[in-house]
Amino acid sequence: MNGLRAQLGEIEAIAASVTAKPPLADILICTPATLIDRAVQVAAGRIGIGGQDCHSATAGAFTGDVSAQMLKDAGASSVIVGHSERRQHHGETDAMVAAKANAAWGAGLLVILCIGETQSQRGDGKALAVCGDQIAGSLPEGLSSSATALAYEPLWAIGTGHIPTAQQIMQMHAHIRHCLELRLRTEGREVRILYGGSVKPSNAHEILALPEVGGALIGGASLKAADFEAIIRVVSKT
Repeated sequence: MNGLRAQLGEIEAIAASVTAKPPLADILICTPATLIDRAVQVAAGRIGIGGQDCHSATAGAFTGDVSAQMLKDAGASSVIVGHSERRQHHGETDAMVAAKANAAWGAGLLVILCIGETQSQRGDGKALAVCGDQIAGSLPEGLSSSATALAYEPLWAIGTGHIPTAQQIMQMHAHIRHCLELRLRTEGREVRILYGGSVKPSNAHEILALPEVGGALIGGASLKAADFEAIIRVVSKT
């Protein structure tokens, strides 16, 4: 819940930088729904613009909610579903997340589906099981690898400055890939797996160089063009 019209200049700066020196990455910014239309105009096709959430229904008496079709109509190319903050603060279940993913696919959006464990679950040795269960419950049938990315975001690392060790990230991403391949076989090998959780310019190189890390879901470091650009430039060095 960050971003007003005054901050559109940050998107312009990122788009201009990407145009001047194209990175070896797909660049996407997921703005609040109120900014999508204007962000799309500012980005002018230079970077992608997405939404932060959507409802599972096409339309209806859901005052205040935004459908996947509305996001698409505003110019969004993607949407995040199942973010830990939605699961925590809005009580979203795996089934609700799966329904949202289905709706987003139906609207022609790329789905970035989030999973992750709490600190207590990690401490109890349940991290792999928790994330495996979330994959099983949150990914609906009919997945297309070209329209889906899965983001691992350990809840205890989001905005705290603390991140898992390289070994922990590799272990989890390997487990996620295994779960995807067991369920989807060949298609499961193609799904992009992102890491999210206190990614910043100082640690992005190490994280993005790890096996099975196919990108990053950036939080606070995406609010300022200078910080986000620094992470983008890391991609060419990995």
